[in-house]
Amino acid sequence: MPMYTPLRNAIEKFVPLTDAEWNMLVPHLEIRTLKKHTLFAEIGKVSTDIGFVLEGMLRHYYIHDGSEKTTYFYFENHLVASYFSCIHKQPSLLSIEALSDCRLIVFTYAALQELFEKSMAWQKFGRLLAEYLASGLEERMVGLLTLSPEERYMELVKGNKAKIIERIPQHYIANYLGLTPVSLSRIRNRVMKK
Repeated sequence: MPMYTPLRNAIEKFVPLTDAEWNMLVPHLEIRTLKKHTLFAEIGKVSTDIGFVLEGMLRHYYIHDGSEKTTYFYFENHLVASYFSCIHKQPSLLSIEALSDCRLIVFTYAALQELFEKSMAWQKFGRLLAEYLASGLEERMVGLLTLSPEERYMELVKGNKAKIIERIPQHYIANYLGLTPVSLSRIRNRVMKK
């Protein structure tokens, strides 16, 4: 089905699939729309779904001491899930909120687990996806622990995360960088003067 082609293309960046291997997943796929500010995953509720963003943007956040801590953004052609909750079947530690109206291809983690048992290609995809997620988490953690707020901002501006600067509201960017909106504004002004 052509509407699912972007998901297949994304999966095949990890591992090539035969038509037969791809068709193992197709019956488990559905298109889901989310209105702006709707939650895809919610803190305290067990999450079972993996999404692939066709249109829109989402943010991934925790709540600590009553304050939201934005840790990640998702855009078109990204997989999105509360993976910890899916894998361990435990209440989610995070929420994933639509920052715009979104359209996603959705399938359950349970369906993916079934494919791991049936196919070496799907097993390899699962391993490579886990490695990709782990390296992204490590990069984010090291950046938060070793870079100054201005260096973290420059990483966004110069790095491969330009979509965040272009599309995400400033108060969420500040939260993502661990700053107040006022501090972010000061950093942006200093950077523009250089």
